[in-house]
Amino acid sequence: MTEFDWFAKWSTYTPNKEAILEYSTGRTFTYAQLNHLANQLSLLLMSEYNIKKSDRVAVLAENCIEYAILFGVAQKLGITLVPINYRLAQPELEFIISDCSPSLLLYEDKFEDKVNSDKIKNSCYELLPMTKISTTIHELTSMKIASENISSNIEEDDAIFILYTSGTTAFPKGAIYTHKMLFWNSINTELRLDITSNDRSISCAPPFHTGSWNVLFTPFLHHGAFTIILKKFDADTELELMDKQGITLWWAVPTMLKMMTDSQNFNITKMEKLRYIVVGGEALPLEVIRTWHNKGVPIRQGYGLTEVGPNVTSLNQEDAERKLGSIGTPNFYIQTKIIDENGNEVLNEGTGEFLLKGPNVTPGYWKNEEATAIAIHDGWFSTGDVVKRDDEGFLYVVDRIKNMYISGGENVYPAEVEHLLRQHNEISDLAIVGVPDDKWGEVGKAFIVRTEGSTLNEDDVKMFCLAKLAKYKIPKHVEFLEELPTNDAGKIDRKKLREL
Repeated sequence: MTEFDWFAKWSTYTPNKEAILEYSTGRTFTYAQLNHLANQLSLLLMSEYNIKKSDRVAVLAENCIEYAILFGVAQKLGITLVPINYRLAQPELEFIISDCSPSLLLYEDKFEDKVNSDKIKNSCYELLPMTKISTTIHELTSMKIASENISSNIEEDDAIFILYTSGTTAFPKGAIYTHKMLFWNSINTELRLDITSNDRSISCAPPFHTGSWNVLFTPFLHHGAFTIILKKFDADTELELMDKQGITLWWAVPTMLKMMTDSQNFNITKMEKLRYIVVGGEALPLEVIRTWHNKGVPIRQGYGLTEVGPNVTSLNQEDAERKLGSIGTPNFYIQTKIIDENGNEVLNEGTGEFLLKGPNVTPGYWKNEEATAIAIHDGWFSTGDVVKRDDEGFLYVVDRIKNMYISGGENVYPAEVEHLLRQHNEISDLAIVGVPDDKWGEVGKAFIVRTEGSTLNEDDVKMFCLAKLAKYKIPKHVEFLEELPTNDAGKIDRKKLREL
């Protein structure tokens, strides 16, 4: 047993404590069972498929309990898990699989057509249906034999995940996520959220997203807590489980919260055990925050990214309304710095690019020295986000640098304008992007979802902005939509909006 083997530790301390419930099948495993299965699956992968430390094992599957057991294998055997976005088109899958060159690709039956290409087959040593692993797990579960703990010579800087992120480049980049990052993210999360072994949560985000693994799921496994796995988010199911399973903590993106408040079951759900909900991804409108607060459920907003943490900052629930839009203050074991456009540090109040440093920063991108060199300087990771620090030290995301547009020579950050417009009681959701303009170079275009029954028009929007914003910041164009497009992480898809 090594210090990295969390299942082995908890199988010693609380072997019969339930660790995971898979909602769709009803399969429930204790920590002792998870440890046993991870040991046996490690032996199987070594003996039948010659899998060894540092080999990449790619997985194309929805949320499932097999993922949790493979995580245990990664902590024992030292393999690197590569969760792949199953929503990608085949050429996109081919790029990622070719890039990470996995020794083994596990795939759910429903995605067989996606992996059926010569390029994918030539990039993998072995392709294996997930049903093979599922059958093995079923057989092992019924066996009452003790497991000898498998252990490998794992170092803290060894990769446990490669998580592919999309960005401004033509191809996704594989962020290396190490055992050290995993540990310190868990400690930072526990200290800010008060996680204990008695906590209960739901994991429903897609498994190719760092939030699915590392906002609450892996910190919960580290602390011996309990998690319910859902294949995908469903508002009514979430609400049912909140009461039925006594959920105490939950992580969500704003879209999920809005869908839950729109459910007819929202008002009858008590959520008496829910201490608070952790929210990230996009700014949450005050109206939504107050709806949950009136329900007796505090909201904790935060900030994170795949390459760092991901849990970087947190806003205490007591400040959710007082500091609307803030991402809070930095977590315990992380250094932060704000720099201006000349690279000079901004002290006290001010605005600039957000830099991060600490034991939870990625060592770089898989086989991409150029991207690594651009992102990391002297240990500081450049987030690409512009933040503002107020007189009390609270941080606010002004915008992504890449979202900024220049109108008549002036920098405009859409998030600043969006923050103002979210205060309008007839606006349910919105996003602003820069679009070409013959006179000014670029101007803003607002895509707005109105509240039910609203007759808000373009002139109303512009007049609302006029008294509080410089004219060059006011969107020149306004388009009303039934809903905003979102990407696989549940965030507003600004690329699709630009295409509109």
